[in-house]
Amino acid sequence: MRRSLRVLVLLVVAVLGPGGLSSARGQAPAGQMTLVYNISIVPRWFDPAESEGLVTPFIFYYAIHDALVKPMPGNASTPCLAESWTASPDGLTYEFVLRKNARFHNGETVTADDVKFSFERYRGASAKTLKEHVASVEIVDPLRVRFRLKRPWPDFMTFYASPATGAAWIVPKKYVERVGDEGFKKAPMGAGPYKVVGFKPGVELTLEAHEQFWRKTPSVKTLLLRSIPDESVRLAMLKRGEADIGYVFRGALAEELRRTPGLTLKPYYLALPVWYVFTEQWDPKSPWADRRVRLAANLAIDRQAVNQAETLGLSKPTASIIPQNFDFSWPAPLYPFDQKRARQLLTEAGYPNGFDAGTITVDLANASFAEGVTSYFGAVGIRATIRPMERGAFFKEYGDKRLKQIIQSTSAAFGNAATRLDAFVAAGGLFTYGTYPDIEDLVQRQAMETDRGKREKLLHQAQQLIHEKVMYAPLLELANVAGYGPRVAESAVGLIPYMSSSAPYEELRLKAK
Repeated sequence: MRRSLRVLVLLVVAVLGPGGLSSARGQAPAGQMTLVYNISIVPRWFDPAESEGLVTPFIFYYAIHDALVKPMPGNASTPCLAESWTASPDGLTYEFVLRKNARFHNGETVTADDVKFSFERYRGASAKTLKEHVASVEIVDPLRVRFRLKRPWPDFMTFYASPATGAAWIVPKKYVERVGDEGFKKAPMGAGPYKVVGFKPGVELTLEAHEQFWRKTPSVKTLLLRSIPDESVRLAMLKRGEADIGYVFRGALAEELRRTPGLTLKPYYLALPVWYVFTEQWDPKSPWADRRVRLAANLAIDRQAVNQAETLGLSKPTASIIPQNFDFSWPAPLYPFDQKRARQLLTEAGYPNGFDAGTITVDLANASFAEGVTSYFGAVGIRATIRPMERGAFFKEYGDKRLKQIIQSTSAAFGNAATRLDAFVAAGGLFTYGTYPDIEDLVQRQAMETDRGKREKLLHQAQQLIHEKVMYAPLLELANVAGYGPRVAESAVGLIPYMSSSAPYEELRLKAK
């Protein structure tokens, strides 16, 4: 009997390898890691079909879902669910070949049918632009899907297969059809490295490693993602060992994090300008309709002082809503800090005693920036109050065009100058409150231009006009500060440039005990 058992063991080792069942996918995951965020965890961020042109939902997409192509360490266009793709010489056809071993959390294979379904269901940022360009999505075979365009479009892969949108993130057709859209948000299922095993709306998301994930089995078995809006509480949790990684520390608390033994400060950089939108500039009765008033608001702000106070001087002052490293970005000249000139401009515009500007509506997680800006506005006579909102509600009202007066806007979505203009400047953009005919003409013309040089010229002209008209008051391109505790061997913070959290999650590691 002992000899028979020994033979059986040898056969198992021969078939599976010395690591047993786990060796087929790598080391079995172990342990729990707690990550604390400054945002509420809202269900619509679990569904890529509702992607808002922001980086925040990708915190959850990278955990639960997977995309045909997405940014990964060292490559902004990494083949993921698609092992390869090709474009036809005439630029009218894109074909994706899916991996044979990519599976959803229920074990079902990711197929071309799921890709077609996910695209047709997509209704998030730039959905109108995508669907205006795509003539059809064809299933060639179960693991091959073909997109046919109506005309050549150089930006297809930027709009479709980068985090400028959520269109290339694939959901399981059969499951979504069975549970419905609302059911899917309550109990999401994807093909990502982690599956949802518990959710307390707004507060906490519990994830468990998807051991069949095609890329690798995550090394951490359980991830606990918690919403802790209070920055001082997040820091206290890190100090007490109640959290392993915390995100977004600013000012004095960032300094305290840096000085605390056992904690590691980790700065990370986002494609994230902060800017102020004057929603009433198209109302001739509003003070904001006068360019001089908008220019005065820009000159009133000491951007470098805000940078030092909020992000230890790590951020970059900016005069554009387009990140400086984006393709087709035009280097807008910075506004000087000149409060004397700002007051003079207000007097010339007919407001020698300033005026009441109403509210600045802000995402609660970034409200501290508005506090400084409101103070600078007040110093020249532009009197405003801050209206903070939880991030999920803020961007819902922003996209529904329900915010009034001044909006503190942000976006860390990937893409290029065209994708950012499409969401915030172009007529019909998800967050566009108004635009100008000459700018709209340039935006539409560049979208049809296939010559790169000519297209860049059109996009630069559009950005120059935005600057000349002083449509916005850009503030900073943000650097964020994260921190992690002594249990963490790999935080995955900054592994993917411009991601706002740890990613990819399967790279997270705890130190061996």
